[in-house]
Amino acid sequence: MSQFLPYFGNASFTIIAFIVALLVIVAIHEFGHYIVGRWCGIGADVFSLGFGPVLWSRVDKRGTRWQIAAFPLGGYVKFKGDANAASVGGSDEVEGVASRETMLGAPVWARSLTVAAGPVANFILAVVVFTGLSLVAGKAVDPLTLLSVPQMPPIYELELKAGDQILAVDNMDARSIAAFGVAMKSVPLQPSVDYTIIRDGVEMVVKGPYPETTYAVGVNFDGAAAAAGVKQGDFVTAVNGEEVFAFSQLIEKISASEGQPVELTIWREGEVLTLEMTPKSTDLPLADGGFETRYLIGVTGGIFFDPLTQRTGLVEAVGNAFSSLWYILKISLSGMWHMITGAISSCNLSSPVGIAQASGAMASSGLLDYISFIGYLSAAIGLLNLLPIPILDGGHLVFHAYEAATGKKPSDKVLRVLIAAGLSIILTMMLIGLANDLFLC
Repeated sequence: MSQFLPYFGNASFTIIAFIVALLVIVAIHEFGHYIVGRWCGIGADVFSLGFGPVLWSRVDKRGTRWQIAAFPLGGYVKFKGDANAASVGGSDEVEGVASRETMLGAPVWARSLTVAAGPVANFILAVVVFTGLSLVAGKAVDPLTLLSVPQMPPIYELELKAGDQILAVDNMDARSIAAFGVAMKSVPLQPSVDYTIIRDGVEMVVKGPYPETTYAVGVNFDGAAAAAGVKQGDFVTAVNGEEVFAFSQLIEKISASEGQPVELTIWREGEVLTLEMTPKSTDLPLADGGFETRYLIGVTGGIFFDPLTQRTGLVEAVGNAFSSLWYILKISLSGMWHMITGAISSCNLSSPVGIAQASGAMASSGLLDYISFIGYLSAAIGLLNLLPIPILDGGHLVFHAYEAATGKKPSDKVLRVLIAAGLSIILTMMLIGLANDLFLC
């Protein structure tokens, strides 16, 4: 495991972070199946977190056995009449149980709602997570006010202070975070520019850095920069000895490397470091749903200061959460299609090993990052389960649609063939993802 998990101090922490995230998502998914099935009149024999030998179990008053099994890489609900945990095959004739209470004996609408409830529960979890994060983070106040300003390399003139209210940048309106973002795109490319501010009730003009500096707002755990030792809060002051002061310059020079090693000069709280790294080819989602392939080192840019924030209203927070969910689903579907057509690399497909690495990295970077990761992963797993692949929930929904249209269920022989094909597709995807995580990408 030490070969697979070099970034997180020790393998135990990463594995625990992965298992906790997975169990939360699986529990919500399976509970969605269970509770909607119960509302639709379908009884359940077993609700299991994990597979294999049972470590703990109890039977409730409805006769459902709730259990925790030894291998926590999934879970299942076995409804009455099911032949197995995948709800493939079985009978509507169970001794002492009315046919209507079995999965196969229930009407097609009840079975469809029960199957769809798992992925929907994952989407609900994602919305709840994103809503909570939006409430915690808040939104920047208007006029835009500096909560804190980091130390900066001497290339920038810094006369801004915490508490300053920004009115304009280079005479362009920047009173709100949105206006600041618009102004940022039109500011002349120079290390320092004029900021019109209010300080202690007095309007004045002071010098400040180019709005989008080379400040490392974030460093991706699996990027070349992280491996070389770049940390969040660093400033990149040169690439291969050529000075840079704007993040756009950094992007341009890294992209122009075409995958050849680059040498970055890093300014870290007064200390100057020289780090070498090799950019990785990365497929980036575009606003129109397509992808752009560029060489990157895994450093995220943004505004150089922390803005003062205020509480976000619940309605706005929920709206932000649904927007985030929609973005994840749209980009994920686009990514799948582009991989199938060969437009982007299959390196974008990951396995449980890659997810475990991400789990450990997010847990290491803080509780909010870890919770955010659970939200993103829950949305992705919900979408994956809706794919029309036999053995997944989406495959079952296709069978139900066929039954609703024709008035008859697919034959057991056809089901066996389709389930085998679906299992082969899933295993192939997992093997490709595993090869990517361990050897190829």
